[in-house]
Amino acid sequence: MLAVLAVNWEPELRGIVIVAISVGVLIGGTYLVVGTNLGARLGFLVVLAGLFGWMATMGTIWWTYGIGLKGREPTWQPAEPVTIVREASLLQGAEILEQPLELSGEVQGDSRKVSTALQSEGWLLLEESDPRRGQAVAASDEIIQQEAEELVAGEYISLAVYDRGGDRWPKINNSLDFVAFFHKPHFSLVEVAPVVPQRSEPGRAPARPVVDETQPRRYIHMIRDLGTKRQPAIFITIGSTIIFLLLCQILHKRDLNLQQNLKEQSPAKV
Repeated sequence: MLAVLAVNWEPELRGIVIVAISVGVLIGGTYLVVGTNLGARLGFLVVLAGLFGWMATMGTIWWTYGIGLKGREPTWQPAEPVTIVREASLLQGAEILEQPLELSGEVQGDSRKVSTALQSEGWLLLEESDPRRGQAVAASDEIIQQEAEELVAGEYISLAVYDRGGDRWPKINNSLDFVAFFHKPHFSLVEVAPVVPQRSEPGRAPARPVVDETQPRRYIHMIRDLGTKRQPAIFITIGSTIIFLLLCQILHKRDLNLQQNLKEQSPAKV
């Protein structure tokens, strides 16, 4: 045993060995105790039914609280048909705004008009303290820096984040939404503004970024991917429940056959 646990050259192999030993000791030890009292076949069915019943209970807890074996976490993904809108006048063509904008050419004034138009069509302007704002900004940074390779860190700042959609149903109120499996698409729009290049001097704090009013604002359009966080727990719960019920049915049928055989072997009553 010490030689097996001393496997260190591959952490994956060590984990597999430890899990295999743990499962063998847990299930094998239980089967050894139950099998000596009920017999090899009946003990195996009882232990197997107990194992899948426990797995169904464990999967239900994982499913409820979103813990244990999890799938993909919810993330922001590029939206269609356009992800990066490079001018405010193109928001209607990107199917973000329904009504056309009347822009004057002043970048700062046009930005206020865009904000007003977005909020009038159902977009919610998130506060800086809202945690949803930080998640959306981090996702937009990845899109504009790595996927689009349009700007690099330090060349722009995120000014505003707008949020729309994501409602779930059916639910009674905001607290009783456990069965709200259906949802509307959830969108986020991040307003990005280039900044004026600043000269950095050794030993001094970096200068505060200044928005370059000569360049148009960019808008990163994203859609929420809910992921598959609870999917493994759902499969474990449903599969284990089916196997548990089948084993219970086999045990019940065996008890009925046993009672019938005992009645046939007993002497006839006068």
